[in-house]
Amino acid sequence: MYNIDQFSQITNINKLVLRTWENRYGLFKATRTKTNIRVYSDDLLVKALNIKSLTENGYKISFLAKQSKDQLNNLVNESKSSNDKNIAYEFYVNKFIEAALNYDALLFQKTYTEGIEKYNIIEFYQKVILQTFSKIGLFWLTNRINPGQEHFLSELIKQKILASTDNSAKKITKSSRWLLFLPPNEFHEIGLIFAKFLLIQNGYDVTYLGSNVPLQCLDHISEKKHIDNILIFSVSNFSKTNILTTIGYMHEKFPKSKKFLVSDLKINSNMVKLSNTKIISDIKQFLKIIK
Repeated sequence: MYNIDQFSQITNINKLVLRTWENRYGLFKATRTKTNIRVYSDDLLVKALNIKSLTENGYKISFLAKQSKDQLNNLVNESKSSNDKNIAYEFYVNKFIEAALNYDALLFQKTYTEGIEKYNIIEFYQKVILQTFSKIGLFWLTNRINPGQEHFLSELIKQKILASTDNSAKKITKSSRWLLFLPPNEFHEIGLIFAKFLLIQNGYDVTYLGSNVPLQCLDHISEKKHIDNILIFSVSNFSKTNILTTIGYMHEKFPKSKKFLVSDLKINSNMVKLSNTKIISDIKQFLKIIK
């Protein structure tokens, strides 16, 4: 269950507006604890996300409040055809969240298939998948989402990207070789898997080590294979705290290789400059590098 602060933060509906809509229209009628605190269910959360999206699509709340569940679902489904791309993107984001909350693999499959048919995979990844996990990050901040729900969604998306990688694999046409891994205690692998997809699609030779890789593993690789470029992600607090150690170790083992770090960190360190490391903040930067 969500309290009103959590519910407001996730849905981006002001608490005063929530109270007004509840009193005036009977919307999102929360249950009350023994101490009279409002608590909201997953079903109300999904409904609120959808209604918020519909109001941004021009619908009046007075109209939406009168609609049945099926009528609201029909209106939501129509929003995916909106000329406003941001509204259409939000439809898919909300459907992914609904699938995660309810462990609904069929809804995920339907949403993913429709989205990929409508958008190319790069646009869908950037505008829908990344935004989905950004919003799910709010769930984590409220300590509300169960880890199983996040893992459920993550694994389904991983499977889809891996399948796309297999289906689009081409002959190696580029001489530049890439090494991809996540440093110790870094487990957010979806971005790395998608980077692998992009590199293979563009004809690069990729050595992929996966998540939570002990730095000592680099010793053996440096002896066995020439690596031109290294790509790592740093998302967790632990890997961020130890990122200079990671960069230093990479540079020791691969002094001539270019290093690319995907992170929101702002690092002012001689180590970054001396190790030939570039920080990437978004997918557009990475696409320019590999094209």
